[in-house]
Amino acid sequence: MAVGGRQKLPGNLPTPHNVQMPTARPQAPHTANPPPSVWRAPDLSRNWWPVFLRNLLVWRKLAIPSLVGNIAEPLMWLVAFGYGMGALVGKLTVNGEPVPYILFLASGSICMSAMNAASFEALYSAFSRMHVQKTWEGIMNTPISLDSVLLAELLWAAFKALFTVTAILLVMLALSISHSPKLLVAWPVLLCVGVMFSAIALIFNALAKGYDFFTYYFTLVLTPQMFLSGVFFPREQLPPLVRAISDWLPLTNAVELVRPLFMDAWPQHALQSGGTLLVTTVLAFWVALALTRRRFRM
Repeated sequence: MAVGGRQKLPGNLPTPHNVQMPTARPQAPHTANPPPSVWRAPDLSRNWWPVFLRNLLVWRKLAIPSLVGNIAEPLMWLVAFGYGMGALVGKLTVNGEPVPYILFLASGSICMSAMNAASFEALYSAFSRMHVQKTWEGIMNTPISLDSVLLAELLWAAFKALFTVTAILLVMLALSISHSPKLLVAWPVLLCVGVMFSAIALIFNALAKGYDFFTYYFTLVLTPQMFLSGVFFPREQLPPLVRAISDWLPLTNAVELVRPLFMDAWPQHALQSGGTLLVTTVLAFWVALALTRRRFRM
């Protein structure tokens, strides 16, 4: 029925001309949660132990060849330079005391051996498990985080370094190079040296695209430390500027802690050298963890 030319709808419904369409409410823009920072605090747990145990079980089959390979080179350094050059050099003065050159060399070369053993394991072996064999990816399919995997690799490389230096220490004792009771203190110090250089090497492991990349680490990081950290000769022979740089090298502080223990004395600057090792280890592991997270996009 039309009223006034307009159709009347049944009931009290308004006519089409009076209908007000609801207005759409503006929607807040969709914001996704930002990805967590790679520099966040480490998420560590006891789950690193199965990864460490896995590496131990695999390595156990090759323990003897690994031991021979790890101690052969440092022992050749010790025999060739310690006895050969030591016969020409005689004794050196360290902290006002005459020291046979072979003892001077042994106390420095064992720190160098810890550095090399930890670096090789945290570079070549860790890179094989991470990139070539994809072992890390398989492990992370279990309730083990990347942070725990990296911690396990750090401690495993340090264990390999400790295993190497223990064998070298036994040889030095057999050769009567040193019988200081303070060598019992040098043993955990060398473990800390292995942990520190494992953390530094894991930084380059996170950046590497292939095995050739590690040449830069050995050429630019390890080799300068071998010759500037007082392993083969006293650092007093260095120019003042070079010696000032040498004071802060990780291997220098390791030698400064270990050498007096071989001489049956306590380090003069134990807090400074020990603090340097601790700070270097923490910072290096944090950087290595951040770079590894970025590599795995985690």
